[in-house]
Amino acid sequence: MADSSSSSSSTPTKVSLKLLIDVKSKKVLFAEASKEFVDFLFHILSLPIGTVIKLLRKSSMVGSLGNLYDSIENLSNTYMQPNQSKDAVLNPKIANFGAHVPLLLPNDDGSVDRKFYRCASYSSGHVTITDDPTALCPHCHQHMNTVMTFVAGSGAAKVAGEGGGFVKGVVTYMVMDDLVVKPMSTISSITMLNQFNVKEVGVLEEKVVSLEMKEGLMLLKASLQCKNVLTSVFLS
Repeated sequence: MADSSSSSSSTPTKVSLKLLIDVKSKKVLFAEASKEFVDFLFHILSLPIGTVIKLLRKSSMVGSLGNLYDSIENLSNTYMQPNQSKDAVLNPKIANFGAHVPLLLPNDDGSVDRKFYRCASYSSGHVTITDDPTALCPHCHQHMNTVMTFVAGSGAAKVAGEGGGFVKGVVTYMVMDDLVVKPMSTISSITMLNQFNVKEVGVLEEKVVSLEMKEGLMLLKASLQCKNVLTSVFLS
């Protein structure tokens, strides 16, 4: 472990996506996607509902869960059980399924780097670390808010070399407008065109788009609101 005010990461913060668009109906038929985009989609399912609401509440999240989130946030600690914390609901921990899932959504503090913390008495033999800057050291009971940098070992390097994330990167994936994901092949592409009743190739257009944090949030929101997610995000 080494102290640092920021951590470096090879995790991508931008992902490219090739869309196949029916220009006549103005809709995305499907997207040709790399493992990075599929990893991001699968990562969405690992997000606690409290994290999803926190990410979307500033972008006019539909429904009443935003109001529920605000109610908990505004509730005085006086009404909380002594062994309960509002932060456990408002800022739930996100499961860590390995490195190299694209950073297309902000962390709780708005940053894109995962941070680890220690207490101020770390040099005195306190070797406890945490990923929560509000946690108290079990030894000296001080806040563990001094930033540290995690250095991956050889095992992590091997996983990173194999691509990390959720899915393997040896194939290209097909992502439908409603986010159905499947391995892509020539046969599957032709089958999809027949399914969409495409008679003229001239009505089809390829478009390469890039996703960064803004588009990641838009995609998260659209996935909770509609079935034509890719069309909503990239053609609206």
